[in-house]
Amino acid sequence: MPPEERESAWERSRAHGSTALRRGTAERPRVRLDQPRVPPRTFRRTFWPEYDPEAFGRLSEKIARFLGTGRFIVWMTFTIIVWIGWNIVAPRGLKFDEYPFIFLTLALSLQASYAAPLILLAQNRQADRDRVTQEQERAQNERSIADTEYLTREIAALRMGLGEVATRDWIRSELEGLTRGMETRQLAEAESDERHR
Repeated sequence: MPPEERESAWERSRAHGSTALRRGTAERPRVRLDQPRVPPRTFRRTFWPEYDPEAFGRLSEKIARFLGTGRFIVWMTFTIIVWIGWNIVAPRGLKFDEYPFIFLTLALSLQASYAAPLILLAQNRQADRDRVTQEQERAQNERSIADTEYLTREIAALRMGLGEVATRDWIRSELEGLTRGMETRQLAEAESDERHR
């Protein structure tokens, strides 16, 4: 290995660790540890179509919401009545599902097999939303309780402080007591002065 290559390999090993020296590869970009690693694309990942779970969840909620309406029940009842009526009354060559109505049973089973998971998915999404709402309400209630307790303590402190403050009636009664005391003292002094004369 010529000295220039050894020197560049040594610099690579200092910059990227000893693996770059062993492999003799060109400089790689530094891996960031604060971002998740992107998994390599495999045949399995590229072959299957990707979908947005949020969009699928919104679509399932719309379908579940429609399945729970009176309009759906009316349309389903009307379709079944027309189906059975046509296959009973129509001429033999135009009937597509004779008396045991196996194709109708298959269609209803297929509709039910898709409706049940979609309804469950919509219920799970609603339960998640309810849980988040309850957590937010619980946090709001805790803040309200803390604020109420703080205000209660402040009001109690103000009452205790007001209990120590002299009120107008208390001052008036104290002044009346002092004036009476001074008057009685002045009378007593005046009487004692008269006796001494």
